[in-house]
Amino acid sequence: MTTTANVPTAHVPTTTGPTTPYGLTPLRILRSEWHKLRTVRSTWITIGAAAAFLLGVGILMGATYTSDGGDSDVDTVVLSLYGSQLGGIALAVLGILVTAGEYTTGMVRASLTAVPRRLPVLWAKAAVYTAVVSTLSLVTAVVTFLTAQVFLSDTDQAASLTDDGVLAALAGNAAGVTLLGVIALGLGAALRSVPGAIGAFVGGVLIVPEILGMLPYEAMDTAGRYFPTQAAGALGSATPMPGAAAPGTALLALFLWAAAALAVPALLLKRRDV
Repeated sequence: MTTTANVPTAHVPTTTGPTTPYGLTPLRILRSEWHKLRTVRSTWITIGAAAAFLLGVGILMGATYTSDGGDSDVDTVVLSLYGSQLGGIALAVLGILVTAGEYTTGMVRASLTAVPRRLPVLWAKAAVYTAVVSTLSLVTAVVTFLTAQVFLSDTDQAASLTDDGVLAALAGNAAGVTLLGVIALGLGAALRSVPGAIGAFVGGVLIVPEILGMLPYEAMDTAGRYFPTQAAGALGSATPMPGAAAPGTALLALFLWAAAALAVPALLLKRRDV
């Protein structure tokens, strides 16, 4: 007769991956993009150049202005912030470096591996860039305006921050420069080439609209008001500019241009490989 012993079965624990408190969240993606932006030397070079252009030209305009000159009909804020175009180009280059620069160095592979859904990386880059550039542009515009007024206080261009439309124009100038930079950021993400994106921005955003605006067609003249640079210019004036779009319409046009510039690389990120 055989006896069967009851052998207890060993408990085999289920193997699970180690728990970690570090999950992928939008806040952490934003923090990563902020870390990348502030630790790159080119960021501080382009930001410093933008501020220097705006402040330097503002001081030059204020120091050389005379009431009996030919600029008495120019808006005070526009006169003080004549350097916005040069500063805006520097900040546009920064936007291109934020996106296309990662493709040049190959770092984009690590970014998209860490964030497999890909699109949050683009949104985080745009959000961090917008926050930094809008703050910098507004502070620099206010400082430049106040500095220029030191020289303009005894002229017909004397003004203060409390005058009608001045603060709105300074904020509008910052918004215009920022949204132009977002357009450049989108071009960099779409073309994935720093030289190519700079060429596309200078040619397509700065030069081509000026050429089209010179064509003798009323429809082209009307459409030209809503091109990026023209819309940005309408935002930075304390008094209505003749032939320019209304500030609200100009701001909406710039938002739509920026949204379109980001929509193209977003579609490409979903459809093609790195």
